[in-house]
Amino acid sequence: MSKDVRADEELMAAYKGGDVGAYRVLVERHHGPVYRFCLRALRSPEAAADAVQEVFLRVVKHAPTWERKAKFTTWLYTMARNFCIDEARKGRFRKTESLNEKANKDDDGGDERLDRVVSEVPQQDRLADNTRLRRAIDDAVKDLPDEQREVFLLREMSGLQFKDIAELTGVGENTVKSRMRYALAALQKQLQAAGFHRPGPDPGTGPPTAG
Repeated sequence: MSKDVRADEELMAAYKGGDVGAYRVLVERHHGPVYRFCLRALRSPEAAADAVQEVFLRVVKHAPTWERKAKFTTWLYTMARNFCIDEARKGRFRKTESLNEKANKDDDGGDERLDRVVSEVPQQDRLADNTRLRRAIDDAVKDLPDEQREVFLLREMSGLQFKDIAELTGVGENTVKSRMRYALAALQKQLQAAGFHRPGPDPGTGPPTAG
């Protein structure tokens, strides 16, 4: 793992100026998150691998037109999102993949996260029922409306902040937050339907557990 601490924008500017090493750092830094985003969007490891390769080829291709004022991650995920939309419309990939990656952490509204839902399940139950829990989450994510699923994936798989997702998707930040809340509510409802319900005297409060 590279120890280069330069910001993405600094690295991109350096690459634009001829520093090939800066490009390698960007690929190393973002390959995993972009792959996870593409994997959930396309539901095929092979398709996701091809998508990541294409996205970083586009980084090379469009580097001359990149401007320092543009946030690199927003620019990068705009290309990834557009490519995945195009591929999904072709209907070429039908495989599903379990949603078993850890969510990235950031400092923007930490309670609007899948980890808030999953972490409410006690540790011993998470260990005992991890496969069933993840399957339930995967099913719930697949059932989300497209707009909610997109926000969820950009937030959970890619760790983007709400303001960046808003810029990327072309809607207001409040709309993005609303879609995330609806997505998490739907996930919680489906988890409860799958048996991960809330214990205690008041069924409307408290953490869900595997039933």
